[in-house]
Amino acid sequence: MKNIEVKGLEKIHNRNLDISSYVVDEKHILIAGELKEGNLVTIYETFDEPKEPSIFHHMQIQLLIEGASLTIKNVWVKIPSAPHKEICREMENSLYQIKGLDIAPGFTSKVKKIAGGIKGCAHLTTLLLAMASAAVQGYWVFEARTPHKNDNPHLDMEKYLFDTCWAWRKTGPLVNRFKTQSNS
Repeated sequence: MKNIEVKGLEKIHNRNLDISSYVVDEKHILIAGELKEGNLVTIYETFDEPKEPSIFHHMQIQLLIEGASLTIKNVWVKIPSAPHKEICREMENSLYQIKGLDIAPGFTSKVKKIAGGIKGCAHLTTLLLAMASAAVQGYWVFEARTPHKNDNPHLDMEKYLFDTCWAWRKTGPLVNRFKTQSNS
């Protein structure tokens, strides 16, 4: 089936995620994430009150990450805008329990236990989980800024890359090349 051309269709909603990584010092990176979501047309909410086009979800998270273990040392959450302002802002503290977690296999299920369902905010969780994979990439770039030395910790390739996609499958050429180079 051919894809549908969006040119000429009425765009009614959008969600944007912006995630960036920053060097804090030689052991830490900061992952800053922002989710903005809005209606692009007038809508009628639950109580049939019209709502003009606007950003209705605006969430921000910062994660202080330490080392190749990708340990979350601190988390800051801000909700500048939400549909139910005061009620939604109660969730600004919902992610504090992730302090001390490593961004590693099993992270998603741990986050859902901590902040899933009525214990958290679906939009914050969406942003946080997107930030977790970005943290892996950000730390990769952080480490790749200089040639590796024996005393310079790097990400565990098997833990973070092997079998995460087609290109990095354990039976594929990239993994074989990596293993060959590692053994030399």
